[in-house]
Amino acid sequence: MALSDDVRTYFDGTWQDGNVAVIRAADHVAWLGSQVFDGARKFQGVMPDLEGHCHRLIRSAEAMGMIPNVSGEEIIDIVKEGVATYADDAQLYIRPMMWATESTPGIIDLVPESTVFSVCIETLPMPEIGAFSLTVAPFCRPRQDMALTEAKAGSLYANNGRIMAWARARGFSNALSLDIDGNVAETASTNVFAVKDGVVSTPVPNGCFLNGLTRQRVIRLLRADGVEVNEVKMTVADFETADEIFCTGNIAKVMPVEKFQDRVLGTGPITQRARDLYWDFALCA
Repeated sequence: MALSDDVRTYFDGTWQDGNVAVIRAADHVAWLGSQVFDGARKFQGVMPDLEGHCHRLIRSAEAMGMIPNVSGEEIIDIVKEGVATYADDAQLYIRPMMWATESTPGIIDLVPESTVFSVCIETLPMPEIGAFSLTVAPFCRPRQDMALTEAKAGSLYANNGRIMAWARARGFSNALSLDIDGNVAETASTNVFAVKDGVVSTPVPNGCFLNGLTRQRVIRLLRADGVEVNEVKMTVADFETADEIFCTGNIAKVMPVEKFQDRVLGTGPITQRARDLYWDFALCA
């Protein structure tokens, strides 16, 4: 899935132009979904938390049962090499990934040593704020005893994709998804925060969604700035009565929710502060 016409791919030790074919028809990943990935960003000349994203890819691969054939530090160097081929002011989406090519004689499980590595870099502008809206999806997130939720695995994204498609078919940008106990987990593609009376709350990680790197960063920045941030169980009602809602994730970093269901919220002061703090951190890191 190319996000733009300007794509560069690292595979088999070299950088190549374009959306290069890297998976074969009979590879384990092609029919049994053993791919893991991560995402990083370059904007305004910086790549915040690149190290965390690259090292998380290693952890995801190991959780899937693979033996990574590169280290986190090597991935960082490869990414920097690829990014250097773009203009200094390019806005980029950086996606390192790993997958397995071989199956064991039992067919379904992968051969750990057959791990393959690639990086895809694409130009992708940072999204504009002002039109992001949320609804609530009817689809739940799996528990950690139901799926490999500790990994950033491509196989989890079929469920995320139907959440997103359901929301967009109803005129919304994205949707809250719940865990099987009815608590809010996250959206289809981001972590989510609600603000009430100046206090920020966000769903506590319970194993059914990733504790995002940008999520963690924003929590630390807000707390250091004197804002109370609580990680707690949250229901839809907490968002229905919120003064502000915002999302965090790799694509947009901090995105204000302008509309939740039929409520117009706009960009509130805490949300704007979260964005300002993140950009200050990113540009000074």
